Amino acid sequence: MKILFLVVVGVFVVWSLWGLLASRVEQASYTVLSKKRGYEVRSYAPHIEAQTVVSGASDKAMGEGFTIIAGYIFGGNTSKTSIAMTAPVGSVEASSERIAMTAPVVRTKVASEKIPMTAPVVATENAGAYVVSFVMPRSYTLEKLPTPNDARVQLVAVPERKIAALRYSGYRSTSGIETMKVELLGLLERDGEVVLGTPSYAGYNAPGTPPWLSRHEILVEIK
Repeated sequence: MKILFLVVVGVFVVWSLWGLLASRVEQASYTVLSKKRGYEVRSYAPHIEAQTVVSGASDKAMGEGFTIIAGYIFGGNTSKTSIAMTAPVGSVEASSERIAMTAPVVRTKVASEKIPMTAPVVATENAGAYVVSFVMPRSYTLEKLPTPNDARVQLVAVPERKIAALRYSGYRSTSGIETMKVELLGLLERDGEVVLGTPSYAGYNAPGTPPWLSRHEILVEIK
């Protein structure tokens, strides 16, 4: 019995260490402006995202979108550059209007150095589809990023934004995401905040990270 207990403890320790190490990637840059009851308000610096639009249910779209953009950052581009993962990876529900590209895809060659991956990946729903996005590393500009080989991937310049963020842990689930979206919107209504966009989901960890170490967030732009 004691040996079994030690084995179980060892597995949990190794699993936890793996989760911590696997999730140590560059993250989107922001400044915390204030901490509210249940959420915090942040200022996100301008950044670049690689985005793709995928139709279907939330989990399916997130997985397919992740695969499409991962193809770009792992060498599926004009210069065959490997772009390291960042955090978070996100998905967001959007209005049914067309999501316009805010900056052109720049066709340029860069050195074949490794570009670190950042987080989060974000997905946004848009008339039955989701916009899934990866934040590009801060060291790169649109001019320096290689052009995607896959036309479904777009490089988009995102301006500085004021964001309300609700953080939670556990396993990622569609029902959990929807519950947290409703909770955040309720908290913002309570505090008289004006919501400017649609809530998005942001995930910060590698697949297989223990639920007690997982970082999930619901993000929404506010006035």
